[in-house]
Amino acid sequence: MTEGGIPYLSRARVTVLGVQPGAPPFRIVEVDGEVVSTARSMIDVLLTAAALGATIHDLDDPGEVRWVGGGKYHWSTH
Repeated sequence: MTEGGIPYLSRARVTVLGVQPGAPPFRIVEVDGEVVSTARSMIDVLLTAAALGATIHDLDDPGEVRWVGGGKYHWSTH
């Protein structure tokens, strides 16, 4: 807990939003709260983050990546 009784919630620098329909389906990637690209795979997420200085060491660490609407293996609209 921090001073004042408010718990500290870490915020991931990278957020991957839910799957969007397309051919092929894609997910929107945010870094530091800004939409920066789309991704069609985990590799796209890693490359985008690295290009913007947000190195990801563990895709399962919620302090590094926040997955919205499905985890790192969810890349289809079904």
